[in-house]
Amino acid sequence: MTTAARVERIVTSAWASAALSHPACCGLSRAHLVGLVKELAAPWTARCDSARRDRRGGQRRRAPGAGPQHRLVFTNRVLVTLAVLRFQLPHVALAELYGVDRTTVTRAVHEIRPLLATRGFAVPDRPGVRLRTLADVFGYAAAEGVRLRIDGTEVQVRRPSAHRPGRRVFVSGKRRQNTVKTTTISDGQGRTLWSGADRPGRMHDQTALRTEGIAEQLRLHPDVTVDVDEGYRGLANEFPDQVSAPPHKPTEDVPEGEKLAWREARRRQSSRRICVEHANAEHKQWRPLQRYIGRREHSAETHRAVAGLVSDRAARRATVRRASTEIVLARQTAC
Repeated sequence: MTTAARVERIVTSAWASAALSHPACCGLSRAHLVGLVKELAAPWTARCDSARRDRRGGQRRRAPGAGPQHRLVFTNRVLVTLAVLRFQLPHVALAELYGVDRTTVTRAVHEIRPLLATRGFAVPDRPGVRLRTLADVFGYAAAEGVRLRIDGTEVQVRRPSAHRPGRRVFVSGKRRQNTVKTTTISDGQGRTLWSGADRPGRMHDQTALRTEGIAEQLRLHPDVTVDVDEGYRGLANEFPDQVSAPPHKPTEDVPEGEKLAWREARRRQSSRRICVEHANAEHKQWRPLQRYIGRREHSAETHRAVAGLVSDRAARRATVRRASTEIVLARQTAC
């Protein structure tokens, strides 16, 4: 490579990094991006060293820093991965920006995306604490007295090839499309606490969550309460003191007062539960969770990576504590 070409590549790479690091492109604030790069640096380095050790069959023979260097440095690898997660940009276009081959960008995404997916989910008002499993979420809710909100969401994926077994398993009965179903749990302010239980679209919402072990968690934590929609009616029937589903619709021959009471109870339950819908909408501001065009086996990893990043931003929102409207006596009065 000539000197002029090398200088042009460096200038182009610097411009690309400046553009992709903008919050409008990566979806993260500058401070959040810097913290994320610092957090991922150590596990990425350890993973690279482990892969090199496996290839060598032993310890390194040269001092650290020797040998050829990465044409796409670690910070740029994080940026291209965030650009793919944010806008689902073609790898070829990002490779052209940095003057590297398309396979280099693909390899970078496959290195950084698993690290993002395994970070877990941020906890509001608890810096450094992250939730990774359903048991973690219920343990946190039991310790902090948090009422959970649960809802499922679907993302359209590529249709499996024809004449293959299990082709219909991804067809959603609700959307009539090939989808992957994911369950989201949030608190009362729509801040994501967990996202997982990724299952093919044909599976029912409640079945997907039961296979993740929610019934056992409800038994282990009898003080934890949950708001759900009509799709989780079975859980509400099994755990009536913990799981709140919309009230049953009264029959037509009941008095008008009971119908009004049912509408008000349904409105109140929906108002408590709507915040988890807002959490799902926040996830779907990222293009891959609107319609995923990559390989289906990577969709769950992509969803967890995006949900973890969204939870970081949501956890920074201040906790709003609402005053109770219960009427109590200020002092005892003598009769």
